[in-house]
Amino acid sequence: MVYDADSKKMFADLNTHGSQVVGAWGGIGGRGNASFATSTRRAPRIAEKGKPGERRRLHLELKLIADVGIVGLPNSGKSTLLKTITSSQTKVAAYPFTTLHPNLGFLYDEPHAHALVLADLPGLIEGAHQGRGLGDQFLRHITRTRCLVMVLDATNPDPVGDYRILLKELISYDSSLLEKPCLVVLNKIDLLRGRRRRFTFGNEPVSWISALTGKGVSDMVAQLWNLVATLEKGPHG
Repeated sequence: MVYDADSKKMFADLNTHGSQVVGAWGGIGGRGNASFATSTRRAPRIAEKGKPGERRRLHLELKLIADVGIVGLPNSGKSTLLKTITSSQTKVAAYPFTTLHPNLGFLYDEPHAHALVLADLPGLIEGAHQGRGLGDQFLRHITRTRCLVMVLDATNPDPVGDYRILLKELISYDSSLLEKPCLVVLNKIDLLRGRRRRFTFGNEPVSWISALTGKGVSDMVAQLWNLVATLEKGPHG
């Protein structure tokens, strides 16, 4: 995203490969000494000065482009999930905010020669749209994804409350994010004791997995491909 730093107005969105924009035009050049050559003056020693070019201060903002944005609260297992289903070598550790910058991974559908770009975005906390935690510096990347995967910790007492926190932050940052198709993933089922409780997350499809052990991951990936398939046919494609 290219903005004029003084007026704050955006004048270019370079969102396709190879797209270009002229930030400031150079001045018209003056004629060189060859332009003043005549039959009697073969080597003139005169030339014209060119006119000054434009001067402009630019502000450049990167918005990551990916098919799927993986979002969740800190330590919900987003990075582990990305590492499990893609070839990404993301950092995984047992403490919040392990992910300090967006990580990309490629999910391949070998039989159909398709691939998805997945972005693991740093964990969001309540008030992220106002700059809390890692703040809105990463929320902007979500606007460039085609669909979302919300990763929730199934061992937390109130996964629905966690879901509502994420939803609130996304809406507060950009209400159009609600239009993106979403898959809710309840992670860490390997740590659950007893039977799974029933939860409702609006009309979003739900998948139960353990990113660490791989349990349920193949079914989740199939759900994700189905979600993307609806994008190819629907208004989001």
